[in-house]
Amino acid sequence: MAGLRLIVGLGNPGPEHARTRHNAGFRFVDTLAEREGVRFGLESKLFGETAKIHIGGEPIWLLKPSTYMNLSGKSVTAALRYWKIAPEEALLAHDELDLAPGIARLKFDGGHGGQNGLRDTMQLLGNGKFHRMRIGIGHPGHKDKVTGWVLGKPGKDDEILIGRAIDDAIDVLPLAVAGNFMDAMTRLHTSRD
Repeated sequence: MAGLRLIVGLGNPGPEHARTRHNAGFRFVDTLAEREGVRFGLESKLFGETAKIHIGGEPIWLLKPSTYMNLSGKSVTAALRYWKIAPEEALLAHDELDLAPGIARLKFDGGHGGQNGLRDTMQLLGNGKFHRMRIGIGHPGHKDKVTGWVLGKPGKDDEILIGRAIDDAIDVLPLAVAGNFMDAMTRLHTSRD
């Protein structure tokens, strides 16, 4: 399988959303950019902010849609077209209710699991044939509490665990960029107790 050429962080723009659980995807690509010492720049034709980094010697585009979460697909599909990148060469990083804080999981294809950024992207692409980095934020316990939960900021312990999951996920990116997704998944999904 081809490696990665594009990593998209899903989130909501604006300072009021900066450290919310829903912005775990933004936090993922922000951490990548920080480690490489690069800044994001606005790219209006792609409806988002972009940066370019290198992982394992390969150039990788980073994208943060400036649309809101539920319209993320507009930015993702514009970037795929503009850079002539196939969906299967893209990784979308997003918050995941079904995983506890501290856990990140790599996945290819599948449904959107109610995640609006994935839902919109899949609707515009006509499929879900892209990679996902699912960053656990935990579940509030009842579906009626989900909106407030994802749009809220995590407590100190969860904040640390989410950061740790992001670090773990970044550690396996060189394997994913090289197209070794099974090795990346095995390493990421093996607990380090």
